[in-house]
Amino acid sequence: MSKGAAAAGAKGGKKKVATYVIDCSKPVEDKIMEIASLEKFLQERIKVGGKAGALGDSVTVTREKNKITVTADATFSKRYLKYLTKKYLKKHNVRDWLRVIASNKDRNIYELRYFNIAEQEGEEED
Repeated sequence: MSKGAAAAGAKGGKKKVATYVIDCSKPVEDKIMEIASLEKFLQERIKVGGKAGALGDSVTVTREKNKITVTADATFSKRYLKYLTKKYLKKHNVRDWLRVIASNKDRNIYELRYFNIAEQEGEEED
């Protein structure tokens, strides 16, 4: 780390706050999964400083209707959030029907969508 970067951090420069959203509206409306259990899973499994479940003040997981918001003050990977979400889906045996996709509009949002099974069946018949 250079001296300039250390001095800027010591003066109280802006903290980089990462906010990610997982949109679970489709599976929750169809009663395939409970959003409260996903929130609890993330709170227990997110690692901060190498320890799972010890979120402290650096990471917060909140729930609003059909969306879960993860806000991190420290460095936090979006890919790690996708990994944990896929792990949750596999644990609850719905990984075969749902997938985790980044939204086209805003890249800080993940959506849980169904696989397009009808399109695949139409291709196999040809």
